[in-house]
Amino acid sequence: MKRYPAPRTLRTFLSVLACFLFSAMATHAQAAHPASAIHHMHAPVKAAVPTTVAALLVSDVHFEPFWDPEKVALLEAAPASQWNSIFAAAPSPNRAQRFEVLQQNCHTRGEDTSYPLLQSSLQAMRGPAAAIRFVTVSGDLISHAFECKYRALYPRATAGAYRSFVEKTISFVITQLNEITPGIPVYVALGNNDSDCGDYRLDTHSEFLTATGTQITQAVPASQRDLALRTFADGGYYSVPLPAPIRNARLLVLNDIFMSARYTACSGKPSPTAGDDQLAWLQQQLNQARTLNQKVWVMGHIPPGIDAHGSMARMLAPCGPASPKMYLSSEKIADVLIANSDVVQLALFAHNHMDEIKLLQDGPRAVALKTVPSISPVDGNNPAFTLAQVDPDTATLVDYRVLAADDQTGAGTWTEEYDYALAYREPSYSAASVSQLLSRFTQDSTAASDASKNYLRSYFVGGKASVLAPYWPQYVCTLTHDSLAGFGACACPTAH
Repeated sequence: MKRYPAPRTLRTFLSVLACFLFSAMATHAQAAHPASAIHHMHAPVKAAVPTTVAALLVSDVHFEPFWDPEKVALLEAAPASQWNSIFAAAPSPNRAQRFEVLQQNCHTRGEDTSYPLLQSSLQAMRGPAAAIRFVTVSGDLISHAFECKYRALYPRATAGAYRSFVEKTISFVITQLNEITPGIPVYVALGNNDSDCGDYRLDTHSEFLTATGTQITQAVPASQRDLALRTFADGGYYSVPLPAPIRNARLLVLNDIFMSARYTACSGKPSPTAGDDQLAWLQQQLNQARTLNQKVWVMGHIPPGIDAHGSMARMLAPCGPASPKMYLSSEKIADVLIANSDVVQLALFAHNHMDEIKLLQDGPRAVALKTVPSISPVDGNNPAFTLAQVDPDTATLVDYRVLAADDQTGAGTWTEEYDYALAYREPSYSAASVSQLLSRFTQDSTAASDASKNYLRSYFVGGKASVLAPYWPQYVCTLTHDSLAGFGACACPTAH
């Protein structure tokens, strides 16, 4: 990857942009939706192009089993297969008050996905379900502050009891997603919250990974399931062929919590080599795919590159002594994907709950990266998911639509937020097309074009992200540069 001189003085990047993100996250004002609504119970679907395959892209469900604290004792005593009937029963009379106390005690920043919102989301997904051939879930199935809420209700619970409740919650969410369209594979990655010992904490070769992997690898063909289960038990990663009619392509699912800058083992101690085996496996899989002339999708939870939100929250700017914050502890994942751009057709990530278009690139080598918006409305955004169209011959993401609820409860209608091809006039979401689109963004320093305005409007689903416009050039640098030095050279050209 091309390296640039390190950034020097703090000037341009968005001290003020920090204010944007804080205000945007706090703002619950709703953006105007297109007129064609996808209604809660009967969702009209735009006809799929016959030559493409439909896929459903979901992320950051953050299901909240503690939404009705009175029911948690019943959930604790029941298998996950019985949870649906428990949740579906009438809410407890003091539900709202008890949940608010739990939220305050655990210092949560907002509400995650309640059972009613989960059901609303699933119902909206069932509209296009008949055409869907596979589902991807880019991690974070369970709610924020999960351990704190559980311990508040069960202060004397053992580690084993807590692990069991986490496993049952993950199992419940996956089962609900599997029931959108039975028989269609659901490919799941773990997120930083999906752990038996706390946020950003996880052990390799653990009982939790073995137990969770048993359900997750059910989406893998039987002939390859044992190998997938072994790698998942090792570190939460696996390989699976993309389903027919997609030809000669595979999905590599990563567990990149081990490469997060915030990662520790369950003991709380750093473990800087925990992801080494996974990175070696990733390279081996890509080498094998090249030999077999296969195309590859790579899916993880935490994206490589600059954590713009985290940097702005800490009031960091790219042009000074305090460097912007990176999502991962190193650039190794991005380096591997870029070096194998002849094989990697698409990278799918999430984590920041926003809808973003990115490119991993070094000179002529580039990989299109899509971050999937969240179901959880915890940041003040409206819940959303993505319906994609894939070329079965090349595994190219041809087009996608983002569908969003019209409020944070999901009680009303689900609306088409935007269509990628219509909004940006690009023929596909290939590296070449994304590169062209981001070049247009770069040249449009005032965000005056329709494409730039569409992006600003769609970035924060249901919110007022248009205030990003004055700082548009610096933000675009986060979309086009994954390395710290490259970002600094883009955002601070006069410092180099």
